Amino acid sequence: MKIKYLYSLLLCILACGCNDILEEHPKAIATETFYNTEDEIASALNGVYEPIHGSQFTSYFTLLEACPDNVYGKGSLASISDYAGFSTANITNMGSVWTALYRSIRNANAVIDKVPQSEVRENMKNQFLGEARFLRAFDYFALVRLWAGVPLRTEENMDIIEVPRASQEEIYQLILQDLEWAETYLPDSPRLLGTPSKWAAKTLLADVYLNLKEYEKARDKAKEVIDSGTYSLVRVETPDDYENIYGADLLTSTEEIFYFKYTDQKGWELMNFFHIDGDGYKPYGANWFSFYTYTDNPFYAEWDDADLRKQHMFYAWDIGFGDNTLLFKKYIDPNGTSNASNDWPIYRYPEVLLIYAEAANEANGGPTEEAMEHLNQVRRRSYGYDPDVASPVDLRSGDYNHDTFFELVIRERGYELILECKRWLDLLRTGLAEEYIQKGKGKTVNTEMFLWPIPVVETNYNTAIDPVKDQNPGY
Repeated sequence: MKIKYLYSLLLCILACGCNDILEEHPKAIATETFYNTEDEIASALNGVYEPIHGSQFTSYFTLLEACPDNVYGKGSLASISDYAGFSTANITNMGSVWTALYRSIRNANAVIDKVPQSEVRENMKNQFLGEARFLRAFDYFALVRLWAGVPLRTEENMDIIEVPRASQEEIYQLILQDLEWAETYLPDSPRLLGTPSKWAAKTLLADVYLNLKEYEKARDKAKEVIDSGTYSLVRVETPDDYENIYGADLLTSTEEIFYFKYTDQKGWELMNFFHIDGDGYKPYGANWFSFYTYTDNPFYAEWDDADLRKQHMFYAWDIGFGDNTLLFKKYIDPNGTSNASNDWPIYRYPEVLLIYAEAANEANGGPTEEAMEHLNQVRRRSYGYDPDVASPVDLRSGDYNHDTFFELVIRERGYELILECKRWLDLLRTGLAEEYIQKGKGKTVNTEMFLWPIPVVETNYNTAIDPVKDQNPGY
């Protein structure tokens, strides 16, 4: 269990000062006196993580993973697969995500407001501000993709309730400003495991540029991360070796860029949604299995059986929907005792390689040799080959044009990043949602589902947003 590793890590910290893992213990803060020492500021930063690490944020994962073409939802998530619109339960649950994100933003704003007046060392001030601004950018990036324009709350207006919806352009402007600060002042290595480094900031920035279709900037920012030599793909030779990437006992790996970290004491509640009683993959606590797929779903059926990711990912289990039903074992914790200690991967190195490949293809009007090489590195690993050495499964850039390489990248992202909250957002940003849902599930999507309604937890109190005129279409 991971806690054993944490004890070893603690001994290492005492002996040589190496990094600990982030654990949130937010306390009530008297802002007039609190931000005087580095320890006090670090404690305040914990309060920025807590809302998005906790149960309120769980629906971000469950609702986003139930939407795309490759996963079906059960229970309150089942109606999503009809694509006629979100249910009341879905909307209420996503409202909790809104609340969690704005709680995190509020706490980040407090840090950003108070730290400049503190008496800590100037370099540490900038580093703490970089961390808070990275997290604020992360929060707003989630908000703007799910709701489009949202209230823009910063350190300058954080005490004001009545804040109108800002435009998407204004939200993205703040995101970019925050990340440019973060990449400048965050350290090369994270302050603690689970906190961002400068490379995490550059990765998030590359993703933002990709969403903004600023492809040259996305390509170049991803290249900075790649060329840093900080990360490498974990070698895989058998399906079980993927436990060296996602396993419950894993402390970190060479491809971890930014993860939400969990332990036996503070477990990953999302694990409850992946398994069914009796499967042995999480034999303790609640098992609410909510995600499944079918062997005849095109995403699964067209996936090469020799790909070790496919072999690792699925297991057959008849849950009453037919003997072609599959559950997921990407995240398992068979030896856990109280909580799932698997981490939630937010950014891994293979995504940076694929961001580069997609952005380079778009910027160049077709695949470059380097773009294909970075895609091949991810592909080689998935077949058990050394990622950095040419292999029999390599693809050639000359066999692809802009459109076919784009399709290849989207397919590879789907395989590599499944159950990492990427697929639905990818289908939305690329305009592929309607096509892929029709192919994968035979359904026509109500396009009002491309955005969520501004929740009543906001409109009930914020009179600057008219609950009818300022609402997203269809709600």
